[in-house]
Amino acid sequence: MALLCGNVLRNSRFAVRLQVSKQMTRQVRENRPVCSYVNFQTISTHLRLIATRQSCGKAWTVCPHVIHGGHHIHTSVPRRALPVPLLWMVLKPLQKLAAILLGRSIRKWWRVLPQNRRQLMREWVRKHRWHFAAGGGAALVIIALLLLTHLDESPLTGRVRLLVFSREKYRELAVLTSEMHLEEFAESLLPDSHPLHQMVQQSVQLLVQRNKDIPQVSEVPWSVHVVESPQINAFVLPNGEVFMFTGMLEAVADTDQLMIVLGHEMAHAILEHSAEQASLSHIVDLLSLILVTAIWALCPGDFLALLGGWAKDKLTELMFNHPYSRKLESEADRVGLQLAAKACADVRAGPVFWQQMELADQLTGTPTSPEWLSTHPSHRNRSSQLDRLIPQALELRENCACPALSSPDPRAVFSETVRVMMKKTKEQPFVLSAYRAL
Repeated sequence: MALLCGNVLRNSRFAVRLQVSKQMTRQVRENRPVCSYVNFQTISTHLRLIATRQSCGKAWTVCPHVIHGGHHIHTSVPRRALPVPLLWMVLKPLQKLAAILLGRSIRKWWRVLPQNRRQLMREWVRKHRWHFAAGGGAALVIIALLLLTHLDESPLTGRVRLLVFSREKYRELAVLTSEMHLEEFAESLLPDSHPLHQMVQQSVQLLVQRNKDIPQVSEVPWSVHVVESPQINAFVLPNGEVFMFTGMLEAVADTDQLMIVLGHEMAHAILEHSAEQASLSHIVDLLSLILVTAIWALCPGDFLALLGGWAKDKLTELMFNHPYSRKLESEADRVGLQLAAKACADVRAGPVFWQQMELADQLTGTPTSPEWLSTHPSHRNRSSQLDRLIPQALELRENCACPALSSPDPRAVFSETVRVMMKKTKEQPFVLSAYRAL
């Protein structure tokens, strides 16, 4: 949060005034006109500016000419407003805290209420129960209408989804996020001349070039950043910033698998999955505030209320957040395979990549949680899904006039390799133990 605020404060008014003042002082000494991209709104009594309009590139600016020396030149630029999604992230814990305090206050108020007043309150609620039911029904109708007005159609797939935040606001947040990541990975970024960076850059350029018929691809300025880290990860921000870790480059076997991974991550950005998931989380959090208030009002003690709140959070993850996240991951796998197919990659390498990941987890003894506890589908299910989509991807690849694929199917080659390796492992079990020890 401090990094994000720092990026915003870099464009403060003081910095602009200081820079313009230095520039004006230098130009006055040399008796040359000053051309600035800042609108001068305040003119000192000791300074007279003759504004002449001229073209600077594609934009028109006012170039003031200094006739007499002076001072007190004040300039200002529009302040950079924080994106709405970022404000929501800041207010989210405050909303939950307010619900907890409200529920706790209701519980304390009810405890000190005399018995006769409690009975009167119960009778009043029972008497007006239909009014409460009508009010609750009206609230549900209003919420339903608000949700219907924020429905949107997903690009490429045509799936109807909920978008509370606009695309423009979320791209503003993506700019701040990319600046934060660039500052975080500043010391571990590979130079543009590095072979690994060039390999990723060429793969991204090929994917963009072959999918330029998609507006969400052609209208985005894609850029690549390769981070030297053993972490097996890669992600693409909505503004087209691609971050690839060298650990992922070591995990892929060839450029075809790299294209599959890049297609998957680019699909997340094209389909605006981050805004979609944040919208669902926003609605669920707002509705859960009622439940949080009720938990803290009805539980007899703070410990039980904390336990109930923890159970509520876990149920929300298992019932809403995790299933929806797995759904978006599967959709990105499907669309990413299509992007790679149009780029003439060997799409048969897609299922093999996830089989490799599953085998690596088994050999290294990495613990894996059940799929229903994870935000991503299991490696086996992802491999099976991509395997079912291979015929359609091969047909799409053929329609895009791609060269014919070689006869050895990577899936068959990998299966045979695993079979031979497991056979040797059974004959020499100490090999597997030594590998795990490493």
